[in-house]
Amino acid sequence: MDETATTEAATRLRRSDTAPARPGLDTPLDAEAFADLTGRIVASVSRVIDGKPDAVRSALIALLAEGHLLIEDVPGVGKTMLARALAASVDADVRRIQFTPDLLPGDITGVSVFNPVQRQFEFTPGAVFANIVIADEINRSSPKTQSSLLEAMEERQVTVDGRTHVLPSPFLVVATQNPLEMEGTYALPEAQRDRFLLRVSMGYPDAAAEALMLRQRDTVNPLDGLSPVVSARQVTAMIAWARSVHIAPALEEYVVALAQATRSHPDIRLGASPRATLQLVRAAKVRAALDARAYVIPDDITALLSPVFAHRLIANRSAAGGRAGAVVVTDALERIAAGVRVPLASRT
Repeated sequence: MDETATTEAATRLRRSDTAPARPGLDTPLDAEAFADLTGRIVASVSRVIDGKPDAVRSALIALLAEGHLLIEDVPGVGKTMLARALAASVDADVRRIQFTPDLLPGDITGVSVFNPVQRQFEFTPGAVFANIVIADEINRSSPKTQSSLLEAMEERQVTVDGRTHVLPSPFLVVATQNPLEMEGTYALPEAQRDRFLLRVSMGYPDAAAEALMLRQRDTVNPLDGLSPVVSARQVTAMIAWARSVHIAPALEEYVVALAQATRSHPDIRLGASPRATLQLVRAAKVRAALDARAYVIPDDITALLSPVFAHRLIANRSAAGGRAGAVVVTDALERIAAGVRVPLASRT
């Protein structure tokens, strides 16, 4: 693309927030347009999620790396609010599923219903047929219902009665769960957790952010003021731009070395899967793009090591010594990151 065409494309992408540009899928981005669009999303979500820039950034990484996000924390800290704010910032189809014990797999994937006029079964799509799916309190449904998301999250399609139905693109599942209240819940199995690119915790807000929340949200729902700032087509173009970020072979070998170290660590019973290795690379590329770089550096990988790997790993019971498994895994990852040699070259 020549300089004039590039400038025109970037201009089309930098319209007002109330009327975001809608370039075609074949319209490439440049670094300036990518930064403009990501800035819009961050600014929009941050209007609702005060004082949590890391959580907002993680949600954006999950979206642009074509992964899925697991938000895990105690009640009332904004898990569902983050998911809904991200969904409201993208002009795309959004569905929210409240996971309950009586939720059925067909409610998620869809069912075939007999049409007496046509005298044949017709497929009725379920709630998963959307660009962004909010799976609220995912661990409150049975394992059978949870597993109905496995094919959708990995292959971006669902199979019902032997027929395969392709899901829309982009496709993102944002799931929330409370890790402390276990009564009436079903822990996500390893295969399900491995489908999530990132796991993040919101944490409590600081005093200033909490005071601001009291002043601003006493009578007004902040979500009511949000409107889409980017389109689904723009998100698809942003995903393509992030995928073009360069990662040096030495850094790919570094990622593999980190993954293999988790599989042989004495404190870890289940190490990182090959899927985790691939997703760490994808997430690192997005992080580099968000920092206006066209190449990955070691910091991109180490910063995302725990968010990408930790929820997939299982600690050895003998290594716990009274500590929680999550603490054992976190400590092990810190030792792995310190023990694996970091390559010096990162651009070639």
